[in-house]
Amino acid sequence: MKSTLARFVAGGLLLAAAVAATPARAQVIMAMVNGDPVTAFDVEQRIKLAKLTEHKTMTQKEALEVLINDRAKLKEGKRFGVDMSKTDVDEQFDGMARRMKVPPDQLAKALEQQGIRPETLKARIKADYVWQQLVRGRFTGGLLVGEKEIQNAMNASGEAKPDDGNSFEYSMRPVVLLVTKSAESSSVEMRRKEAEALRAKIQSCQEAKEVFGSLRDAVIRDTVQKTTADIPQSLRGMLDATPIGHLTVPEVTRQGVEMVALCDKKPTTIDSPQKRETRDKLFQRKFEALSAKYLAEIRRTSMIEYR
Repeated sequence: MKSTLARFVAGGLLLAAAVAATPARAQVIMAMVNGDPVTAFDVEQRIKLAKLTEHKTMTQKEALEVLINDRAKLKEGKRFGVDMSKTDVDEQFDGMARRMKVPPDQLAKALEQQGIRPETLKARIKADYVWQQLVRGRFTGGLLVGEKEIQNAMNASGEAKPDDGNSFEYSMRPVVLLVTKSAESSSVEMRRKEAEALRAKIQSCQEAKEVFGSLRDAVIRDTVQKTTADIPQSLRGMLDATPIGHLTVPEVTRQGVEMVALCDKKPTTIDSPQKRETRDKLFQRKFEALSAKYLAEIRRTSMIEYR
């Protein structure tokens, strides 16, 4: 959802607002779920949202079933005391806007210009959150993924690699030689050469702290700790090629010339990237299976009346 809406807002591809549903059309009830109505307008809104966020053309029947499921999920949530306040929903909506680097009111306006009420997206956010919490809370044991299960899955798929056991925890301090955005290429090159000279000189993180702390237009950031699974492959290669206490190869970025001081590197039993990916896949598979079974159960016990 995030990337689709982000491209939609950032690209300014805003179409003319769809003609609003007439009051009479909006009041047409298509189903009742535990006494809660699902109107034709609700269905139309859900179809538009699916087209925008999922690039999916949803039929009226499919949209109706999705909304019936959402009503049943929210009812089940109330039964177990799982809910999401309006304030929390608004915060999630605002957070989505921030991740897309737009003000919340601009996101709301962009949705409206596609004929989608912001409340339609907020209703989906709430239903998804409540359902996630319900399934995770009620089926904790069934969602656990064991080490043997992960290894068997990796062996069966051929994803197991000789270095899967070689997972490390890196302790690092990012450093930057600042360069203004308007700086000429010669200035950038001068700073890059300065970085190379410092790289050849510095042999410990303490030394890096002292040197970069005293330099003009330079920054050394706080120590961060990341595991192999948290770091992109390109950076892992640079870190593995860097002796402890030394700096990685300088890179020119928007801020200036950046390097990383490798303070420590030690083996860890935390997931390798392959194990983490396999764990996530197995968890998702279990979640979807339990979710489908649970949803079928609550639909059987719900009062659903089609109109």
